[in-house]
Amino acid sequence: MKSGLILYVPGALLILILLVKAPTLQRRWDQPPMRAVCALLVMGCLVLFLAAPPTIAAVNRFTGVANFSAPLVFGLITAFSGSCVVLVLQWGGGPPAVVRRATRLTVAVYGGVAVAIIVLFVIGEAPVERLRDLDTYYADTPWIREMIVCYLLAHTVGSSALTVLTGRWLRRTHPSLRPLRTGLALIMTGGLLDLGYLVAKWTALGARWSGRDWDGLSTNAAPPLAAGAALMVATGFIVPLVGGSAAWRDFSEYRGLHPLWKALRGFAASSVRTVPLTWWSPVGIRLIHRESVIDDGILALARWFDPCVRRAAYEAAREQGMSEARAEAVADAAMLAAACGRRTAATTAAEAATGTDTDPCACCVPPGDCEPPRLSGRPLTALAREFRASPIVAAARAAAVRA
Repeated sequence: MKSGLILYVPGALLILILLVKAPTLQRRWDQPPMRAVCALLVMGCLVLFLAAPPTIAAVNRFTGVANFSAPLVFGLITAFSGSCVVLVLQWGGGPPAVVRRATRLTVAVYGGVAVAIIVLFVIGEAPVERLRDLDTYYADTPWIREMIVCYLLAHTVGSSALTVLTGRWLRRTHPSLRPLRTGLALIMTGGLLDLGYLVAKWTALGARWSGRDWDGLSTNAAPPLAAGAALMVATGFIVPLVGGSAAWRDFSEYRGLHPLWKALRGFAASSVRTVPLTWWSPVGIRLIHRESVIDDGILALARWFDPCVRRAAYEAAREQGMSEARAEAVADAAMLAAACGRRTAATTAAEAATGTDTDPCACCVPPGDCEPPRLSGRPLTALAREFRASPIVAAARAAAVRA
């Protein structure tokens, strides 16, 4: 069993991914990319489980045919490669008629290769069961040798095409499309791992043909590379689907608001801060709660806003070449950070003067009685990003604390 864990574990993770995305795949089954994703995940799971030595031995024993698993696993690997190419064609877009023709041609070619693998195994002779080194053990056996070369060639073509095309798309994809870029990067990484697997297999095979024994490349180095490649590729195809969902967008926004929420929750009214949330509360509810705390904290600090700080931060941002929208966000964040510092300092001074603890949300004496300036209304996520990372905001915060 231990010898199969390296393939069983990623196979189980692929099953988990398939189960998580099953509702989405079912709802969008009429879309060809969804069917290709489903085929890819199913083929990846089958390959990882059936290629494990314990499963190979069980299948051979069940069928009563020595090395029956060889054409089964090689055929599934070929189908997995074909699914990758089909999904790449679907993602690439183009005229529907052209995509359909290319998809049918791909299915026909890889289906033909799978049939050829079965035929070559039937007419060849492989009487000695090999659980881990069939490729190299039968490297010089007529017909079995051709079967091995057939599956390796098909797999090399599919893996190379997948890696090259995803690398090209990754360079062309706009940075704002994070889920898609992440998915493409994972697929390209998986493709590179798969090419490493193929290099190990081809090298070990070539060594056998030249009279050398480099079987360790095939039996020890190749399986971990194959497991990592299958998991990376499958995950890469899933990430854009997850990343485009409402739940993922809510989670990304919820996580992005953390620095702003952490800084402002102490100023928000206690009735807002103490709204109960359970560990199973949906991320959408958590996002609304976090936004409410931030909004209440901003309202509590409104009388501490200094328009001079905002104006100086805006001018500094524009001088650095920032766009109008980003400069507005930086200016708002700087004014808010300075207000946090001034409010905290005033509260600390009041506590020191009276010798008693005061509620940080209690009304302290504001710096002026005029109508306070307002934030520009930029999205909270942009405000939180600049609040956390902008050097201009950090400088405004430090200046407020010193003052």
